[in-house]
Amino acid sequence: MNEPAAKYSWSRRARRAVGIDGLLAQLREYLPDEQVQAVDHAFQFGAHAHEGQRRLTGEPYISHPVAVAGILAELRMDYKTLIAAILHDVIEDTPTAKDDIADRFGEDVAQLVDGVSKLTQIRFRSKAEAQAENFRKMLLAMVEDIRVILVKLADRLHNMRTLGVMPPAKRRRIASETLEIYAPIAGRLGINSIRLELEDLGFKSMHPTRYRVISRHLRKVRGNQRQIFRHINQAFGEALSQEGIDARVESREKHLYSIYRKMLKKRLSLADVLDVYGFRITVDKVDTCYRVLGIVHGVYKPVPGRFKDYVAIPKANGYQSLHTTLFGPHGVPIEVQIRTHDMNRIAESGIAAHWIYKDSEKEGRGSTAREGSGPEEIRAREWLKGVLEMQKGSGSSMEFLENVKVDLFPDEVYVFTPDGDIRRLPRGATAVDFAYAVHTGVGNACVAAKINRRLAPLRTRLVNGQTVEIITADNARPNPAWLNFVVTAKARAAIRHYLKNLHQEDAVEMGRRLLERSLAEMELKLRKIPSARIDALLEEFQLDSREDLFEQIGLGKRMAPIVARRLAPELEGDESGIGSSTPLTISGTEGMVVNLARCCYPIPGDPIVGYLSQGRGIVVHREDCSNLHEYSDEPDKWIDIQWEKDLSRDFSVAVKVDVENKRGVLASVAATMSEEGSNIEHVNVQERDGDYTTLHFVFNVQNRRHLADIMRSIRSMPEVLKIVRTHS
Repeated sequence: MNEPAAKYSWSRRARRAVGIDGLLAQLREYLPDEQVQAVDHAFQFGAHAHEGQRRLTGEPYISHPVAVAGILAELRMDYKTLIAAILHDVIEDTPTAKDDIADRFGEDVAQLVDGVSKLTQIRFRSKAEAQAENFRKMLLAMVEDIRVILVKLADRLHNMRTLGVMPPAKRRRIASETLEIYAPIAGRLGINSIRLELEDLGFKSMHPTRYRVISRHLRKVRGNQRQIFRHINQAFGEALSQEGIDARVESREKHLYSIYRKMLKKRLSLADVLDVYGFRITVDKVDTCYRVLGIVHGVYKPVPGRFKDYVAIPKANGYQSLHTTLFGPHGVPIEVQIRTHDMNRIAESGIAAHWIYKDSEKEGRGSTAREGSGPEEIRAREWLKGVLEMQKGSGSSMEFLENVKVDLFPDEVYVFTPDGDIRRLPRGATAVDFAYAVHTGVGNACVAAKINRRLAPLRTRLVNGQTVEIITADNARPNPAWLNFVVTAKARAAIRHYLKNLHQEDAVEMGRRLLERSLAEMELKLRKIPSARIDALLEEFQLDSREDLFEQIGLGKRMAPIVARRLAPELEGDESGIGSSTPLTISGTEGMVVNLARCCYPIPGDPIVGYLSQGRGIVVHREDCSNLHEYSDEPDKWIDIQWEKDLSRDFSVAVKVDVENKRGVLASVAATMSEEGSNIEHVNVQERDGDYTTLHFVFNVQNRRHLADIMRSIRSMPEVLKIVRTHS
């Protein structure tokens, strides 16, 4: 670290007022003097940069960065993180440049400060978009160095502590953002102390009246329960003492926001939620945890089905503890957590408990300095890797933010791979979510799943303890319908990313075919068009490449005949190229740039026409479709098309069947369709009167001949009065 700027004069009283002397005294408990002095230099530099600035509370602005550093000092963070905390607003709120910080305090500190700073130089279309892009910037910086989010969490916590001076609308907006994003991130990283305070402060600002009611009632209940708490505490203490176990038994405080959420989720009254006693027992070793479990079950009977072992299978954020519920005095439930002292420290500080850097090991005291390499560190890095994949698969900052929000609220299930590895997934996750959790390539290629060695649909929701095996195929690709049931952000982002690229590839290929067809009508070939002429047209259209031009043609944003005439200037003004008699051949498998209209359900064998729809590509209609008159005033967007020969895929078709109103008639018609090799997509029953019913079906056929066979079989049924093909 380079030598920082010279000291700026601050009186002892002023230093004490902004809290820097108290912070330095706190740091001397675990950092060497030269690092404490470096933090003091950072304070002087920051105080000079923020000189004249004040918070809405009236305090000098520098008091806020000092308070942020104080929160991180409670987590015993390394000195570079503390320096970054003190300087975290200087790039955003003062003329100080990132290079200035790098020159004075080193590149690490500069990167941390830059990662926390907002994007103030870019204009956004809306405040929501700006917030989403700032959030994306911060999370990507966090992937590089997780200390970025620790500084941001501390910054948000101090802002929440002083939120009362803000106008009510702004208070609610900031509180909502805190509850939706920052508190869950703190939970995901296992920093329970910060998460709980953020939740309670956010709840206080979002619902002040509810907060006051619950807070007042909680104080009253605590006073009434003191005697019972002492009795239970004594019973546990005596039983542990008799077994020679040295343990700390303490009652567990309930947090207001968790009480409120429990009331909402389980629809309980306030009295029902508070009528539960919480205790935490901490011991020295893991095996002692299980001994203590047996002892407390001997003191009070356990409630069946209410035991959870987070020691053997930790939560995603590294949290470990044994949870059990007991029948206490007078039948009141007692919730007990049993953990080691190390587990308790990690439960409060999470990844921060492991995040004291190698730099500190070289420069600081060896007893407190070590690199984060525990299971919490590994799980945090796995989550950050998933965040990075989400970012790559998201089309916009808003989409990325929504994906992260989904990922931050997991109610988890634990399932196994065939090799016995544990995978943690949000509750409600399906076999497709599992496939993407294994690897994006596995998810993209999955075609079936085996759950506990039995074949199961890909949309099957998983439950705890299942063994899941994914079956893949080389030619498989994601199905857009998967987006209707996947729940993990990683799966959703990966599917959207694949389909977005697939859409582009299909549009490029279709655009190329349309342009080549239009050029052929002029007796030209695309490959013989001079490159200079194509480049000039691209420049005129402000496009970067031929693929961009083909994509616009494929999506109907530019007309192929017009582009063809521009590439053949000698034919400019000749309208003969439009509506040529050479039809474009399609198979219906060209992806999302050829759409079969749902208003008339065209199938092979039907006379068809194509309409170039902007953004959707070619929409295929039957020639007798009643909706075609809507496009009659746009003849330049019509295109002649025809079916490929010998198609072997399924197409949707709609029919109406009038039947006698008898028991089982729907099942009989459906069975006939199935016998003829068709699959029903949709059915609607319309009862006309007591004697007759109309059934509307959408089902699969291969062509008009297949449809005729099915209709003939249904028409021959005695209970069928009439069957006709319909438009929709």
